[in-house]
Amino acid sequence: MTPQNLMLLPLSTPKLSIGCPILDHCLGGGGGIPCNSITELVGESGSGKTQLCLQLTVRAQLPPSHGGLGGSSVYIFTEFSFPFRRLQQLGNLYHASYPNFIRLEPLEDIYVHGVHDAQELIHVLGDIEAFIAIDHTRLLVKLIVIDSIAALFRSQYQTTPADLKRRSEMFFNISGTLKGLANKYGLAVVVTNQVVDFIGPHHGVNGVRLGNLESLGTSGRRVSPALGLAWAHCINSRVFLARYEQSIEGDIRNAPSTSISSQTHGTFHLVFAPHLAYASAEFVIKKEGVVGVSQ
Repeated sequence: MTPQNLMLLPLSTPKLSIGCPILDHCLGGGGGIPCNSITELVGESGSGKTQLCLQLTVRAQLPPSHGGLGGSSVYIFTEFSFPFRRLQQLGNLYHASYPNFIRLEPLEDIYVHGVHDAQELIHVLGDIEAFIAIDHTRLLVKLIVIDSIAALFRSQYQTTPADLKRRSEMFFNISGTLKGLANKYGLAVVVTNQVVDFIGPHHGVNGVRLGNLESLGTSGRRVSPALGLAWAHCINSRVFLARYEQSIEGDIRNAPSTSISSQTHGTFHLVFAPHLAYASAEFVIKKEGVVGVSQ
């Protein structure tokens, strides 16, 4: 990298707005999920990770002037069945609000693929690069979502030193590939992660404080992001979605819009991100998606 090269770099990184000024503000100036990097959403089941990812895939189709990226999305799911019905509901809502930018069938600009193990993900990411390079889509691919990364490592690797080494190598292989795609094509990359119960001292994980929070809490439990420190060093930003009130409606992934209750509440924590201080905001999950709550 020479001084001349640096002069050619954009002054700011494009960002994908969440669609809520309160939550966008937590992610710094310009607000939103940054391109050219990996953003992780971590939280327990039902905390809103998938809802937020679905929201982002629709919003990505909006032009930059409206907080989008003017592009299509690739959504890789690793567990459960994909919530097509909920995505269609969000698409219909956004089409009604932005008829000139969101097509009547917004799912035509969202490419969905299921994977079942880490090695398959590596293969699929190679296919995605070829898919992007061919450039035969109506809108350029500008967002990749992996929901969730932790599910790929749940049972494939044991706790032996050899397996832990192989697992770490796979982490860096996956993250390196994702960062390469993000930088080469100007993409935003969002991955979701799960949490595990945490028992130990309050000053971080294994005595190591990583990010702005010493410990994470959700639904009255102390938790830690899955996959440990090795994976934490593979991502650029981490957002923790803490759930503090149980929704009486149950699983919302495929729930009809009329049954998504505003009683699903949580807190959006920016755990770490380049050059950003800690920030947080309350949120609620409504039929319109994940929305911040004014204090």
